[in-house]
Amino acid sequence: MRLNSKHLRIASNLAPMALTVGLLFAGGMLFAVLQSVGWSSVSGENHFTARHYDNFVTDAEFKDSLLITFALASVSTLLSATTGLLLALSFRRAAQRWRPVRVLAQVPLAMPHTVMALVVLEFLSPSGILARVLSGVGVIHGSEGFPVLTNDRLGIGIIVAYVLKEAPFVALMVVAVLLRIGDDYDAVARTLGASRWNRLAHVTLPLVAPALVSSSLVVFAFISGAYEVPFLLGRQYPAMLPVVAQHKFMDVDLAVRPDAIAIGVIIAITTAIFVVGYMRLARALSTTERPLIF
Repeated sequence: MRLNSKHLRIASNLAPMALTVGLLFAGGMLFAVLQSVGWSSVSGENHFTARHYDNFVTDAEFKDSLLITFALASVSTLLSATTGLLLALSFRRAAQRWRPVRVLAQVPLAMPHTVMALVVLEFLSPSGILARVLSGVGVIHGSEGFPVLTNDRLGIGIIVAYVLKEAPFVALMVVAVLLRIGDDYDAVARTLGASRWNRLAHVTLPLVAPALVSSSLVVFAFISGAYEVPFLLGRQYPAMLPVVAQHKFMDVDLAVRPDAIAIGVIIAITTAIFVVGYMRLARALSTTERPLIF
């Protein structure tokens, strides 16, 4: 595609910010990689070593943490994308006619993840609001009759917090596309006799796929490296990798710090691999042009 003056102007306007962010990110990653392979003034190492990565090969805690990290990130992303899509389709009409609907949908976006985790903890813990209400009406007998939904083995509390926080974000991205394309495509398909489900599967979903995929990628990447929610709502073992990395980084023994940095590098690389695979799968399933930013 030949670049015109408009594209060149946009590129020149974005170049300073992109260069600054790129240098900071690349510099941070390079410094992290150097520390993880032995060049670290903090721990006193000054020679190349792969022992900080070798330790994870036989470390059962790391394997369990890696598995639960990407299991919870995948499930949370899938549920957030599905819920966000359903929300977008549900209040599409209302968003067209009543602008406050879009404003209300943005309220969860302004709420920090730490606050959302505390809300989930307050409502879903065995001594929380929901347990007390159910106990008061006689549905359960005391807090011991309430299922463990926070700090649990399956990470249900973590998933609930992320879905409540990220689904509105996905919904807003999809609604923006739906409002831009209007009702013309759906009306044409309806005129040609397409059923409601056929219109959804063959018209609406392909049109919103780029926005759905790009927002899901952002959600997955964020969850994979987030610390606050799994720290407040997860278990001590196995903990998600960001929590393990934070604990090691804050250890009083500075010799452990390169291990924490190595975990961060592994999170970044593994997340990138998952994102690339997800993008290829989405591009294969989507019949529409993918977003330029990806």
